[in-house]
Amino acid sequence: MLRCGQMMLAQALICRHLGRDWNWEKQKEQPKEYQQILQCFLDRKDCCYSIHQMAQMGVGEGKSIGEWFGPNTVAQVLKKLALFDEWNSLAVYVSMDNTVVIEDIKKMCCVLPLSTDTAGESPPDSLTPNKSKVTSAYCSAWKPLLLIVPLRLGINQINPVYVDAFKECFKMPQSLGALGGKPNNAYYFIGFLGDELIFLDPHTTQTFVDTEENGMVDDQTFHCLQSPQRMNILNLDPSVALGFFCKEEKDFDNWCSIVQKEILKENLRMFELVQKHPSHWPPFVPPAKPEVTTTGAEFIDTTEQLEEFDLEEDFEILSV
Repeated sequence: MLRCGQMMLAQALICRHLGRDWNWEKQKEQPKEYQQILQCFLDRKDCCYSIHQMAQMGVGEGKSIGEWFGPNTVAQVLKKLALFDEWNSLAVYVSMDNTVVIEDIKKMCCVLPLSTDTAGESPPDSLTPNKSKVTSAYCSAWKPLLLIVPLRLGINQINPVYVDAFKECFKMPQSLGALGGKPNNAYYFIGFLGDELIFLDPHTTQTFVDTEENGMVDDQTFHCLQSPQRMNILNLDPSVALGFFCKEEKDFDNWCSIVQKEILKENLRMFELVQKHPSHWPPFVPPAKPEVTTTGAEFIDTTEQLEEFDLEEDFEILSV
């Protein structure tokens, strides 16, 4: 599941810097941004999204080193690590209680103008559910958004009532796929064909790769060496996390419109999209980088502490 989280995030960074239509071609010279993205995921504890950093940050989520992560835990880890990543400058929003709050995302992603006329002001409250836009006078810039929606789509197996809505999410232009799997196996789902899900399987042993003398990274093992696989959607473990990337505010507004049209039309909704922050929730405070110079990963003295990962998948039930 750690590797699947890296896969989803890497896809978001590709969309961020290279565009959604970019494709990797073997032995072709790639843009410098591509090499910078690879640097983020090297298996070294000084790389922002390395396996070391993700495992160590999971300790703060109640998962000791070597304990299995579920989709929600991985989402929370990525949210925290992104605060230390100044180059990519992502806003990571992880929904709570199956609910995406438009107002909170706008607060997190909208960079307010610094003029004296508007300094200290907040976006207007009169946002309509259909438009859900902060006016350009208030939102002078948009911080690229990685939106992750952890869900529980059943008790022991996926409820068939959610199947159509789940497949609709892959059709959205903002889709990054989904994190999930089945018992003992975590997969990164990237699409569907009929009633079968298409997925990438991270359970492959690879040779360790590091930066070469010229500053480049040998990228062969960062890409699919085998064809994607398929599985029946009803075999999916009900604990999943949907991923979406909205580079600009208009992308998020479009996503909201699609969700209202395709997801919220169902009688038994897969998740909720609301305009205002629920009054019974704690106040929303946009996450900010802690006043420290480390994420804690350098306190791992040796890689031996990371070698004995439990191979049993432990999907968690999200608390309500």
